[in-house]
Amino acid sequence: MKLNFITEELIYHKSPQELTAMMYEKFIQNIDEALIAIQHSDYFTANEKIKQCNDILYRLGIGLTYQAGIIAEQLDTLYNYMSERLIMANFKKDTFILCEVQQMMKKLSNAWNEVLKATPKVTSSLRKNKLSSYEQHISITVS
Repeated sequence: MKLNFITEELIYHKSPQELTAMMYEKFIQNIDEALIAIQHSDYFTANEKIKQCNDILYRLGIGLTYQAGIIAEQLDTLYNYMSERLIMANFKKDTFILCEVQQMMKKLSNAWNEVLKATPKVTSSLRKNKLSSYEQHISITVS
């Protein structure tokens, strides 16, 4: 799934697990774009793409449910490690480190997608609850 243009409606109709899969895909895409930018000496774009990857890792980390057990702690540790490696890769513009982190995310994404195939979808009542919980934290200003 290409993530170039995502509407709010599309996001609201996704389960939290599907949103996680989308973030994994966007992360991998950003690394690809950062690698290309570094090859073309476009360090500004590389910096932006790597920062976006760190933002995704941050969002994935705060979305962890620690009631799930040790897997949440392990994912938190992995996300933190990947974030540290991205900071170093960004500082050095090191494509080897970027590839290392990308491979970790690809493995995680593949495993996540396998679980998604075996997991039932979220019901519409749960989606409505998710939507209302998001709306609590969003303020819209009309000019």
